[in-house]
Amino acid sequence: MHALWMVLAAFIFASMGVCVKFASAHFNSAELVFYRGLIGMAILWGLARTQRVSLGTRYPGMHAWRSLIGVTSLGSWFYAIAHLPLATAMTLNYMSSVWIAAFLVGGALLTWRPSGAQPRPPLQATLVLTVLAGFAGVVMMLRPSIGDNQGFAGMVGLLSGLTAAFAYMQVMALSRLGEPETRTVFYFAVGSAVAGGAALLVTGTSTWPGWPALWLLPIGVLAAAGQLCMTRAYARAATPRGTLIVANLQYSGIVFAAFFSIALFGDVIPPIGWLGMALIVVSGIVATALRARAAPGAPAEEH
Repeated sequence: MHALWMVLAAFIFASMGVCVKFASAHFNSAELVFYRGLIGMAILWGLARTQRVSLGTRYPGMHAWRSLIGVTSLGSWFYAIAHLPLATAMTLNYMSSVWIAAFLVGGALLTWRPSGAQPRPPLQATLVLTVLAGFAGVVMMLRPSIGDNQGFAGMVGLLSGLTAAFAYMQVMALSRLGEPETRTVFYFAVGSAVAGGAALLVTGTSTWPGWPALWLLPIGVLAAAGQLCMTRAYARAATPRGTLIVANLQYSGIVFAAFFSIALFGDVIPPIGWLGMALIVVSGIVATALRARAAPGAPAEEH
């Protein structure tokens, strides 16, 4: 059942991306983050009361850190969705597994100190090739976007995947400490509202567009629902194998996003873009599997 929760979460996040794409024509990214958080807070406060879940926590620092990096990822993702094809923005956000693999390889080499008693750590050739393939996929997928002067948006999209990796690991840590998913998602919504509101002091607000503002409502609703499904998927994955399955099923979101991108927005993805997307998906799955095999007790990150 935990696997189905992740597939549902992936579909919901792809659907939210559609709403963000439409809403971004009328609101800037800071506004979208702010309203997403505000609506999510209201929904999750009501859900917590219904479930009789206390919103008090013994881990405020962990929630604050999760919110900080999560909001950075969210704002970057919203910006990428506004300026790139939906499928491209979604795929860049799913680079988290490849980023983690890159950190593992780089961290092992940086902490090594040459000595006779401490030989050089193994380079883990398979993991290195996986990382290189993932970033080759990024170059292939962004090549059309760079040609359309969307290179900066592509870099922001990469940032969303980088920071998402840290946010997902924090979600797992909170889950292992017994924090209910409703409480975890509520504090992320609070962080989104606070950070988005602070950013509005710099970016300013857009002219209220009237009826198109209704796109803000499903963004908040779908964001809360997707976060709950995602958190529940990992909380229910009690074994390393279950966690690995859930982590890999996150990539179904790219399939949903590609369908929406073509059907709703008329995006044309060239063959090199499809190949790059496939490389990123395969690299992410292989990287997750290799890390799970190397450290069976360690949780995988999620989207």
